[in-house]
Amino acid sequence: MKVSKHNAEHYIWGENCDGWYLVKNKDLSVIYERMPINTSEVRHFHNHARQFFFVLSGTAILEIDGERIALNPKEGIEVPPLIPHQMINESDGDVEFLVISQPNSKGDRVLTEK
Repeated sequence: MKVSKHNAEHYIWGENCDGWYLVKNKDLSVIYERMPINTSEVRHFHNHARQFFFVLSGTAILEIDGERIALNPKEGIEVPPLIPHQMINESDGDVEFLVISQPNSKGDRVLTEK
């Protein structure tokens, strides 16, 4: 079945951010996310999940183990398990991106202090 953010399961996270499950099973998760201006996720790591973040529109900062990396449209980066990371939108517009996790990161997140 064809999937899009218009027919996918939707949820709200953080400070009024949106997520849509494009693929949701125990081995793989693909999520379309939207972050409004001046929002961020909580800094964390995953014990098992390897993630790939790919920006579709806007410009995001992905802080990975203390290094801030700017991601522009059509750019992405992989985050291995056990590496602290945090997605941040400091731009003047929304950021839309994909988060691909293998295996699914549900229940695998550990919050960290900065």
